[in-house]
Amino acid sequence: MTHKSKKNILVLFCGGTISMHKNEKTGALDVAHGADQFFKLEPRIVELANIDVHFIDNLDSTNMTHVQWEKIVNEIKKEYHNYDGFLITQGTNTLAYTSSAITWALLGIGKPVVLTGAQIPAEIISTDGRNNLVNALRVCTLNLGGVFVVFGSKIILGCRAKKVSESDLDAFKTFNKPDFGEIGVGLLIRDESRPGHTKELKVKNGFEDNIISITLVPGLKADFLKEMIDSGIKGMVLRGYGSGDIPYDFLPVLEYARKKKIPIVGTTQCPGGATVLGVNDAGLQALKAGLIQAYDMSMETMTTKLMWLIKQSVPYEKIKSKMHENMAGEIDTRKATVILNKELE
Repeated sequence: MTHKSKKNILVLFCGGTISMHKNEKTGALDVAHGADQFFKLEPRIVELANIDVHFIDNLDSTNMTHVQWEKIVNEIKKEYHNYDGFLITQGTNTLAYTSSAITWALLGIGKPVVLTGAQIPAEIISTDGRNNLVNALRVCTLNLGGVFVVFGSKIILGCRAKKVSESDLDAFKTFNKPDFGEIGVGLLIRDESRPGHTKELKVKNGFEDNIISITLVPGLKADFLKEMIDSGIKGMVLRGYGSGDIPYDFLPVLEYARKKKIPIVGTTQCPGGATVLGVNDAGLQALKAGLIQAYDMSMETMTTKLMWLIKQSVPYEKIKSKMHENMAGEIDTRKATVILNKELE
């Protein structure tokens, strides 16, 4: 029998460091424990909510793909009316990809979906998993609608999350935007634009996995990209120089991709930077050749958004406008104040 005053929270278990065990022979972390370890880690979590656990997978998040994302979305869809919030536990390596991806599939959701994990396994006394788990559950019980990451002292919008450290306990940051909220003695919500609601959940699940991401380096041959296009890929992310500039040698390849209706999204290699093409002629010519600039979206956001749009059968001619549409707080094109050539208007 459940306690009526407490919220009903469903934990979707995907594995990750928080549940890993150190292999005594190799010294490496292996997938081992299940979600039952969470209740041993902090037995008092049952005071926060009525908690059920459903198994999605148990693996190092390095091995997570769209298969797990789609399972998560389907489970939330199936159980949506039975729970007040959803907590996803997984490894940190691809956590920001998961939080971005499920944002698109669950656009407009009226309940909180919170992702968390740990840098130190729960079986180790110094684990950060205890605080992350408790704080994530606390956020799950709030009147919020949307996908969020709770890690360390931060509450981050799912489509703005980025892992910035392999060892710091505050391993994630909000990319190109202030944090959604902060965890201290209490929970501080800075952004009140996502209140919970009771509207029907509309799910659009599915992600195209046949896309690639290429980082330009001096000397890379443009023919290499043409070979990738001819191999049958459905989309590409191209990390250019500076604000996203692309060498002139690649312009024919961009034109070729446009003729083949293969969307190419251009972004910067600068950490924390935004793509503002048109400042230099190299960027301006790339835009004219069909490159879709990413503006201030993170790598995790732009790739999963492209994967999602392609799988949802959005026509090539509309991919650009959809990539630039602010669907969940992931992009702000107004930050690019460059006045582009009239031919681009």
